Amino acid sequence: MGAGFTLLEMIIVVGILAITATIGIAALDPITQIQKANDARIKADFSQIQKALEQYYDDNGRYPLPTADFKITNSSGNTVDWGATWQPYMNLVPKCPYSAGSYVYYSTSDGQAYYLYANLARGADENLCKGGAVCDNLPSGASCGGVCNYGVSSQNVSP
Repeated sequence: MGAGFTLLEMIIVVGILAITATIGIAALDPITQIQKANDARIKADFSQIQKALEQYYDDNGRYPLPTADFKITNSSGNTVDWGATWQPYMNLVPKCPYSAGSYVYYSTSDGQAYYLYANLARGADENLCKGGAVCDNLPSGASCGGVCNYGVSSQNVSP
């Protein structure tokens, strides 16, 4: 008789591998890992945008005005779309990694304060506004594609 595995032995081995793979996938929780990575990207994006806004303030003595749909305007008053260039401040203004999401930019009418808002998917983040509720200073009509529960602002105000 030739050496080899029986059909029953093969079924048992494949079953054990399937159970092990299922446990591994459940332990890694890929959806949470993707959300965690996207939330970290939002925080990094906001850090870059904040640096650009401070450079703009140094050059112009005020922060840029917002558009009606809560985007940044350049010094000529033109809209700077998320994902577009904003020279000389940013080669590419970041856009929200969530397809249904959007960033919200707002500044005071005198240009002396600004706010940036986004939706973080993970409800366990320590930096969420009011435990994951809508941030206090979110302007009326603004939408992040979900609850605008994360915000940063200029140093003279709080999000």
